[in-house]
Amino acid sequence: MEMTWYGRTCVRLRGKDAVLVADPYQSVVGPTGRGITGDIVTFSHPDDAPVARGKPKGKLSRDGSTLIPSSLDAAFVLDGPGEYEVKEVLVTGVRTYRDDAKGAEHGKGVSFVVEVDGVHTIHLGEIGHLLSEEKLADIGEIDIACVPIGGTLSPTKAASLMAQLDPKIVVPMTLCDDDGDCAEALAKFFHEMGAEPVTQPKLSVTSSSLPAETITVLLESRGKQA
Repeated sequence: MEMTWYGRTCVRLRGKDAVLVADPYQSVVGPTGRGITGDIVTFSHPDDAPVARGKPKGKLSRDGSTLIPSSLDAAFVLDGPGEYEVKEVLVTGVRTYRDDAKGAEHGKGVSFVVEVDGVHTIHLGEIGHLLSEEKLADIGEIDIACVPIGGTLSPTKAASLMAQLDPKIVVPMTLCDDDGDCAEALAKFFHEMGAEPVTQPKLSVTSSSLPAETITVLLESRGKQA
């Protein structure tokens, strides 16, 4: 399985049977999607960028407020909780929130657990809280966790969330609008994790090549953030 990061919470997982793209918001990858293709698209929350007036470019997701980039028009779109199987890929959407007040401040979200080539990845979206025992049971064992840094979740809480999930590989997704803020949030997160940042263009793993101890991998962004 190969993982590529396109900025903010946009991540692509490429497996043998299918490609899943998480959070390809037009505000991140543009109306055309910059050529990103995939079989499955997941949206962890409605797009924060308002839909342009007039005739918007692109199809709308099920929630009716998120435009799908044209390069992903043919993909199967998921934007809510539930269990799905698409092209041999198992996807479980778990209700989460973008704050620590059950969505009262920033709204609801969905964290997606994806099994690709025997590797279990959780894309946490813009989660803003730690997980209950019930949610952890719904999620199950995780190999790779994509966690937001620089949003409503503090670096300390992000590290605590990783301790809850206990993945083999942690992939931070920076949400800050300012590069300096991002660097500071990442530095705090790596300090909390007791890890040194290892930057690489993409992540390639198999179920048999996962590390014995948790490592944190910083991926290079393939797309320009809005």
